[in-house]
Amino acid sequence: MQLETTPRAGRAVGLAASACVLVGAAVPVTGLLDGYPVLSAQALRYGIGAVLLLGWLLATGRRVPVPTAKDLVGLTVMVGFGMLGFNAAILVGQRYATPGFIAAMLGASPLVLAVVAPALRGRRPSSYAVGGAVVVGLGVVVLSGGGSWHGPGLALALLVMACEVAFTLGGVGVVARLGAVAASMWSCVLAAVGGAVVATFLDGTSAWRTPTATEATAIVVLGSLVTAVAFGCWYTGVAVLGADRAGVLVGLMPVAGLVAAVVLGRQPLTVVAAGGALLVAAGCALGLARPPRAVRDPVVASVG
Repeated sequence: MQLETTPRAGRAVGLAASACVLVGAAVPVTGLLDGYPVLSAQALRYGIGAVLLLGWLLATGRRVPVPTAKDLVGLTVMVGFGMLGFNAAILVGQRYATPGFIAAMLGASPLVLAVVAPALRGRRPSSYAVGGAVVVGLGVVVLSGGGSWHGPGLALALLVMACEVAFTLGGVGVVARLGAVAASMWSCVLAAVGGAVVATFLDGTSAWRTPTATEATAIVVLGSLVTAVAFGCWYTGVAVLGADRAGVLVGLMPVAGLVAAVVLGRQPLTVVAAGGALLVAAGCALGLARPPRAVRDPVVASVG
């Protein structure tokens, strides 16, 4: 077993890992919006992300490509499931399930990606990616404690996992054609517009009450770091590593959430949780191991 050591692959791992850490550490921030209209908060967040990502493109002198009809299909999956659906499922899901249970279900998404992503390309799953995903999932269950649920909690936790998978798989083709930053920008544009329209249709003017200082801060943080920065980093990593191998890094989300909770004094660091974090790290290392050259995916490896 040998880890990727090329500068390009190492940079991709760093970017994808940073994205997962940002998303995981922001879980307490997302919780601050529990009292604010869900879709309105997401529309504002993604509007901020779209503006920042557009500024990123223009500042670096890159063109702003226009999505084709084929791109719109992938963007719709990214937006409907991976963005609006994912965040709504987490917010509502925490009313019926403990954060540990939702995290444990989310820990299964690397295994789904490890199997489904190569299957969509007509390839056999990588034994490294599958093995790493299993270890990551076990580590997430250990560090989260498994948790509990009632009512629709199980269905919502499964929806969170499905949305995370859809976010990655839906964006693979779009990123290959438009680039990571442009794909992220257009997904944010559609999510902001779609979220605003649906929120207004469902709740009218009450959907747009003035946020408190805490809520406004949370929206800005989510829109800048967890959307603009994390999206660009994640899809850049996926384009180089492939969805199956990058998927093991999703396990870093609950690890980052654990670290954030410990730092904020919301929970103690236990030996069991630390052991789970170490398992996640081991699973990531295994999943990112470099497979024999003969079975590597030349299409994914060539996307920049």
